[in-house]
Amino acid sequence: MKILALITARGGSKRLPGKNIRMLGERPLILWTIEAAKNISDVCEILVSTDNEEIGSICRDAGALVPWLRPDELSSDEASSVDVALHALDWYETEKGIIDGVLLLQPTSPFRTKLTIQKGITFFKENKQKPVLGVSLTNSHPMLSLKIEGHYLKPFMENHGLGNKSQKRMRSQDLPPVYIDNGSFYLINPNDLRKNYSFVTSETIPLVIESPQEALDIDTEWDFRLAEFFAGTVHES
Repeated sequence: MKILALITARGGSKRLPGKNIRMLGERPLILWTIEAAKNISDVCEILVSTDNEEIGSICRDAGALVPWLRPDELSSDEASSVDVALHALDWYETEKGIIDGVLLLQPTSPFRTKLTIQKGITFFKENKQKPVLGVSLTNSHPMLSLKIEGHYLKPFMENHGLGNKSQKRMRSQDLPPVYIDNGSFYLINPNDLRKNYSFVTSETIPLVIESPQEALDIDTEWDFRLAEFFAGTVHES
């Protein structure tokens, strides 16, 4: 099987400037993801899509393929990950041949392990190349969430009581588990990506990630400080 590992890394970041090459432990953030994707038999190549030459140079030195700088229209805040992935996919299949899967690995999830990547690829194979998505249990259940209407708190979801004797408020331990996309793993067949214009379809297979550090998605300074703590304790798997 030929799977293209795609790492997307813009140079600009409003919330956390320069985050993709900011030092985390002894190496730039993006290198954590490159190293995790190396030496996996089904990964035919690791391609980095970036608009920044400094990011490109660091990734080339680490052994990743950086064949071009991303065009301006795919480098803004409005550019979608699907558009960026399709741009890379079309180039790769034109230049290097047809592949079986596109594996999107965001550099802001530095602690996803090689074992987790291999597990996700196994799910992809065993389920006839249906999409696989990394998910984690949410810390805040939607059935316990509140909203503000006027001056008062109301249940975010209807028919879930708040100060209403006719509607019993459920205990958190009695609620069904709810999962969120943690941003660490997206794997899809190229035809499905082009057809659905999404990494998620109605037949997506869950890759449940239980480790809090693997599920960490760095978006803010607080997230990065948490990552620095994990970087001091993380071990190779």
